[in-house]
Amino acid sequence: MSLAGAGVSPGAGHGPAYILTASVPEPPEDSAHTGDADAEKERALAALHQVAGELESRADRLEADPDAPGREGADILRAQALMAADPGLAVGVEALVDEGVAAPRAIFSAFAKYRAALAGAGGYLGERVADLDDVRDRAIARLTGHPLPGLPSEPAPPAEPGGAPRPYVLIARDLAPADTALLSRAVVAAFVTEKGGPTSHTAILARAMGVPAVVGCAGATAIPPGTTVLVDGTSGEVRPDPTGEELARVAGAARARRAAVERAGEAGRTRDGHPVPLLANIGGPGDLDAALHHGAEGVGLYRTEFLFLGRRQAPPAEEQERAYRAALAAFPGRTVVARTLDAGADKPLAFLPPPAEEPNPALGERGLRLLRRFGDVLDVQLGALARAAASETAELQVMAPMVATAEEAAWFAEACRARGLPRAGVMIEVPAAALRAASLAAEVDFLSIGTNDLAQYAFAADRELGTLGDLQDPWQPALLDLVHLTAAGASGAGRPCGVCGEAAADPALACVLVGLGVTSLSMGAAALPAVRAGLGEHTLDQCRRAAEAARAAMTPSRARTAARAELPALTALGL
Repeated sequence: MSLAGAGVSPGAGHGPAYILTASVPEPPEDSAHTGDADAEKERALAALHQVAGELESRADRLEADPDAPGREGADILRAQALMAADPGLAVGVEALVDEGVAAPRAIFSAFAKYRAALAGAGGYLGERVADLDDVRDRAIARLTGHPLPGLPSEPAPPAEPGGAPRPYVLIARDLAPADTALLSRAVVAAFVTEKGGPTSHTAILARAMGVPAVVGCAGATAIPPGTTVLVDGTSGEVRPDPTGEELARVAGAARARRAAVERAGEAGRTRDGHPVPLLANIGGPGDLDAALHHGAEGVGLYRTEFLFLGRRQAPPAEEQERAYRAALAAFPGRTVVARTLDAGADKPLAFLPPPAEEPNPALGERGLRLLRRFGDVLDVQLGALARAAASETAELQVMAPMVATAEEAAWFAEACRARGLPRAGVMIEVPAAALRAASLAAEVDFLSIGTNDLAQYAFAADRELGTLGDLQDPWQPALLDLVHLTAAGASGAGRPCGVCGEAAADPALACVLVGLGVTSLSMGAAALPAVRAGLGEHTLDQCRRAAEAARAAMTPSRARTAARAELPALTALGL
């Protein structure tokens, strides 16, 4: 009997189940120390310091490993390291120890306050509770000598003597990024968790690795260890003891997919030759190797936040210029689209004055709205981008996030041109911008649709809240209407229109987006081969028919089914 969850990283994988259920026990509430308080405080803080150092070390290893999920994984681990090194946490631990509480319980209780705040916030912040728990448990384990739940570092033994090692299916209630970030596709065939949502770090890392993943799969840890499990990261189905016929079908699809990738060549195009550049989303220089390895034709979204977040001073222009030049140098003669700083809301900047109280931060000062108020930050960034572009042959395009009006678009374009940046664009992330896309396109050189935020604002549904996942589904027909409206507006103004949201990474939806009039697609690097294969097996007319069928549907699931009926090669490719 199969189990069902939410598919968050497409593809199918199978292997023996490795069940991760152990946990670090909670220290007793009455734990007290009988020795010197200063020594007990030193012991507690040393454990936290060791955990922070271990997480930083793992982040460094991750960035140096070309087969690991690069910058995304490293950023997750460094965020955890900051949790362990938080001065406020240390103060709380010391105060509890002064009251006679033993170090392990002091750490547990000090974390509880932060945990309650995150859990109460819900959405994206709520899903960070698992990361906080992992840091807490690692520190307590160091103090108590209790072993942390371990992950196998090697593939499962071969099914037959002399055979190739078999990657396993990792199943857990939840997974700690400190462990999973260091795994590779050679070791793990798929992830399955009972908890988590589309923005959990299991989902983020699985997509970055290109490994199928299903989250929110109730009952998964009851699967007996060693049972062969087939995981469909597209449909969310988890099937223990699959039949030989089912496994043969998965193997056949994998062979067909490899052949389709070879037929597609290096450039994205439909079967009848319509060009669709396939670009990579990157979060920093650490992601460039993966983008090149997977055949990216350029960069469609260079997130520059990594330079700014978690700092008490804005990054100097020279540091910014080096980071921008690295991306431009990696793609000589190609396109690199850099997004200016997208901060605010859940990404505050320590070096700027805190905003006035924002009851709804997602609707407050973020993106270009924030940069217009702090123009010096934008001016330094644009200057660094211009200097980096002057020394490289790549075509740099710069776009602003959170643009709602043609006036904002014109203001940003003028700011870019004043700095010698000739190619300025804007992201379409709010319905107002989609509705007036033609007006915005007349002011800039290109549009780029961020489907994640566009869905959030179109449906008034927090993009990080798993309970509203159906409204955030990129197959929502109303969202497809907005994409079509934007692409048509850009086309009417003679401007290209790309998509750089998560939707572009779905091979079926990528075909639909092309059918809606989108001119380029940008995605996580690991998704590029599958999208190139799926697109290359269908004509532009098939893509257009699939788009029409999806828009005519009533629900996301019906839209997906209707579109796939017009894209028959996807099933044969296992996409």
